[in-house]
Amino acid sequence: MLVAGEASGDLHGATLARALRAAAPGARLSGMGGRRMAAEGVELLVDVTAAASMGGTEAVGGMPALYRAYRRLRAVVTGPDRPDALVVIDFPEFNLRLARAARRAGVAVAYFIPPQVWAWRPWRVRLIRRVVSLVLAVFPFETALYRRAGVPVAFVGHPVLDALAGAPSRAAARKELGVDGDAPVVGLVPGSRRHEVAGVLPMMREAAALVVAAHPDARFLVAQAPTVDAEDLRVAGAPPFRVVTGRTYAVMRAADLLLVTSGTATLEAALLGTPMVVCYRLSRLSELLFKPLVRVPWISLANIALGRAVVPELYQRGLTGQALGREALRLLDSPAALAGQREAFGELAGQLGAPGVGARAARHVLELAAGRAARP
Repeated sequence: MLVAGEASGDLHGATLARALRAAAPGARLSGMGGRRMAAEGVELLVDVTAAASMGGTEAVGGMPALYRAYRRLRAVVTGPDRPDALVVIDFPEFNLRLARAARRAGVAVAYFIPPQVWAWRPWRVRLIRRVVSLVLAVFPFETALYRRAGVPVAFVGHPVLDALAGAPSRAAARKELGVDGDAPVVGLVPGSRRHEVAGVLPMMREAAALVVAAHPDARFLVAQAPTVDAEDLRVAGAPPFRVVTGRTYAVMRAADLLLVTSGTATLEAALLGTPMVVCYRLSRLSELLFKPLVRVPWISLANIALGRAVVPELYQRGLTGQALGREALRLLDSPAALAGQREAFGELAGQLGAPGVGARAARHVLELAAGRAARP
């Protein structure tokens, strides 16, 4: 059973499912995910990816659906037709509870994209030690952390490396999207959750207006995630925006600069070598709840993975259209600043492992399912 609860988890679950089918063609795959996992042969018992949220007050509206999903999956992992292994992918508030139920039922549990205990809520590592059979670490520094905590761990690399294998080159992306000439191209990546889009897209629109005032020929591409409706991306009025559906990597490659919502997209953009400004906005109540729990000074995976502030970050009250526009113009008008980001991004690929992440993770999962791997 593979369980993912949001768009990025669906992407990584699809990578793993594809590798599992290649390594064990007779394996039966089921669980929770989205369209990508379904396309790779996972029998979807539940799909909540379109309703996913970060947690806190933003998650309250989706709680009934999540609770129904949890009860459905718990019945399977504890029932007579329980899986040989459960793979939980990110989505920790949901997945740690499901992992607890599975371990009580004697089902081996692998955690792919484990909780970021190095960034916030470090005490969760104790629960992970009790309910997870093997952590499949995606950042190299996670390996030592989990080993010190007594958690079985294997470093497999970040699945974004596999996902980006099919990304177009810059030239191919610009041709595919009809982008030519020297006019600046700004990509807008407002997120895969509706509340993220609602929180940042108005600021991106204001920032774009400032860019157009300085660069009248600038063009703007808005990447639409599969979990976001076109209605959520309505940005009426000048400057002109072109919404691009299902081709986020092409938008990232074609752009000279990205305005991107914090999340997996910042890591993808960095690995593709596109400079960016990162933004995010939570409700005020969620900020009050979460801020005391955070242990790292950055919000973007690009900065966290590099260990320093390479890309500018604007969030909460610091995120205004004016501030975002100023940062965008500062970068667009400074070839040296853009080159500095690209140079730093070049360090990332070697740190995150090598392609073939799905195959390495699948090998560990199959060993767990066969009972050959050590269990707590």
